[in-house]
Amino acid sequence: MSSVIAATRFSLLDRSRVREGHTAPEALRDTVDLAREAERLGYHRFWVAEHHGVPGVAGSAPTVLAAAVAGATRTIRVGTGGVMLPNHRPLVVAEQFGVLASLFPDRIDMGLGRSVGFTDGVRRALGRDKGDAEDFAAQIDELLGWFEGTSPTGVHARPPEGLAVPPFVLAMGEGADIAARAGLPMVIGDLRDRDRMRRGVDRYREQFRPSAWADEPYVVVSGTVAVADTPGQARRLLIPEAWSMAYSRTHGTFPPLPPAGRVESLAMSDKERGFYEAGLTGQLAGTEEEVERELEAVLKDTGAQEVLVTTSTYDREALLDSYRRLAALAGLDGSAARR
Repeated sequence: MSSVIAATRFSLLDRSRVREGHTAPEALRDTVDLAREAERLGYHRFWVAEHHGVPGVAGSAPTVLAAAVAGATRTIRVGTGGVMLPNHRPLVVAEQFGVLASLFPDRIDMGLGRSVGFTDGVRRALGRDKGDAEDFAAQIDELLGWFEGTSPTGVHARPPEGLAVPPFVLAMGEGADIAARAGLPMVIGDLRDRDRMRRGVDRYREQFRPSAWADEPYVVVSGTVAVADTPGQARRLLIPEAWSMAYSRTHGTFPPLPPAGRVESLAMSDKERGFYEAGLTGQLAGTEEEVERELEAVLKDTGAQEVLVTTSTYDREALLDSYRRLAALAGLDGSAARR
């Protein structure tokens, strides 16, 4: 095993993707089941996401889902990738994480993003608009102030005040600069655009200012990783999500994940086919040997301390097998029994 891989933490993010022929409640239960397996395999963290009004995604309340995941596991760190801070009042977010950290001490992470909704209708329903994302840095400062007891309002947040819940910034666009100025760990994706990722990591490290939350830069790279017996089997894991993304780009709605076999029989427009093929390229997908080489290259290129795997697919058994293979490749505690 590569020494750089052996020194790296590996974690999972599950988006609670709805599959064709299955329900949103099933998707949420699948997420909790996957968290149990991730813990058995020795993954470091298990995170859940926030989406609103998206037909293909069930995870709309990440702190609620994180509570269910933490309650169903014992040791794995649990968090959000992320809570979209512009959608919420920072005090309420602090209170939610304060409750989580009180119930599950030393296990909760607070991943924070700056998205304000998938469509104009969702943003209106949330009482937000695109401009709210421009205040992301100030919203982070306000949120952390509730934990530090420094709010200028004179109000004290209970129970978060005095608790140390590790914050992470999801870095898309200027997120790397915000994470660096705030002195916070950064999660950056995706693995398909390595040059952009490396530029973001370099900028983050150059501008990083130590804070009460982190003495030095901490980089988590995120993206799809699919491991299977053959390159073709690994590619099939990518097909449902690639098609869903292509459909959303051409039709304006994000559908449930279809089986790979159905996608392969579909007729697509040239535009849709272009988005679909782009979704299949640049991912870390292949046999154990191929993925190990690619992972080593990414880690050497970025110097990342952690990999957050975000794979979504229709075939849950194939997904579980991929995560087991990745755990074995990375030498995670618990993976040997699954080989």
